Amino acid sequence: MYQPSEKASQIIEAIGGFIRDEILPLEQREGLSWAKPHPRDVLQQVWQRSCDQGFYNIMLPEAIGGAGLNVSDLCAVKESTVLSGSMLAPHILGELSGPPRVGHLFKVASPWQIETFLQPVCRAEKAVCFALTESEAGSDATAIRTTARRDGEDYVLNGSKRFISGAPYADIAVLLAVTGPGGGAQGISAFFVDLKAPGVRIESDYAVMSGGGAHGDIFLDEVRLPAAQRIGEEGQGFKLAMGRITLNRLLHCPTLLGLAGLALNLSIDYARTRKQFGQPIAMFQSINHMIADMATELHAARSMVYATAAVNDAGGDIRTQASMCKLFVSETAFRIADRAVQIHGGAGLLRGHPVEWIFRATRMMRILTGTSEIQRNTIAKGVLMPD
Repeated sequence: MYQPSEKASQIIEAIGGFIRDEILPLEQREGLSWAKPHPRDVLQQVWQRSCDQGFYNIMLPEAIGGAGLNVSDLCAVKESTVLSGSMLAPHILGELSGPPRVGHLFKVASPWQIETFLQPVCRAEKAVCFALTESEAGSDATAIRTTARRDGEDYVLNGSKRFISGAPYADIAVLLAVTGPGGGAQGISAFFVDLKAPGVRIESDYAVMSGGGAHGDIFLDEVRLPAAQRIGEEGQGFKLAMGRITLNRLLHCPTLLGLAGLALNLSIDYARTRKQFGQPIAMFQSINHMIADMATELHAARSMVYATAAVNDAGGDIRTQASMCKLFVSETAFRIADRAVQIHGGAGLLRGHPVEWIFRATRMMRILTGTSEIQRNTIAKGVLMPD
């Protein structure tokens, strides 16, 4: 099994101490719950403290303020952070609204865009979201209908975005809109959009399975912005957005490994302490077989992820393997979470219990960031029609 580098191990230990000494006490002090949205001001505290401690930008390349870790080490850092059991774990690494969302844009952004949009995100002063999905454009992302009409030195944006993670607390959106005729990927451009600009409205009056407060819709009504806010060349937005999709698919997996590992650890602890018929339920074969299956499947999923990360770090092509990982790990994590609920019995059904939340969160991940069906399409293409 993969062993993190010395640098990654030191980072993992430091983040563990930060969570223990600052984040868990913050969660308790603020009365946070797995079942309720976390207030924006609390999230801002986490972002800023994480940035002050040097954790917020860890996932970026060293040249732009990150730790310069390879993908295998990034996986290890992400997995261990989630495995800590902190409700705020993703926010420590800026996963939902920070540097990992925009790191790749440093290569194409103008100096003005870097100073105006990217650096404030990296300093934890502003939060960012990625706005692509629309009501009629999910898996078929090129079917978006939001338009950006050129008008002199400006663009005028009209349309709406749906199910955008981080939108309720974001200040900036990296938003894709149609700028060219005929539709399709070649007619899509990317823009930095100030979500407080005239004509922009955020609605978050719904809650997804994993809870409320983290997803919303963005509505744009004659939103005027200067052409300087277009990212890269006109018509290259979709290519820009999809350029890291293979790596992003792989990097979603350690989060799922952390959630599955947390579900397993909680189940082990519960099975050792919960008594029925005069003995811990861990003594019952039906329970310890479930735990054995959970541990075995988690080991298989971890092995797949770190083997694929090693191929990537060695310069190999992981397009097919990354989709295999996203498919297998998301399906496996959900099975592990399902067994965790079963082991916890009635306690596991209570809204706000960690395993109940993990069950809902892992179920979502079979749809988000590329459904299992889309992953199977990619895998089949890679196996049947390799380049």
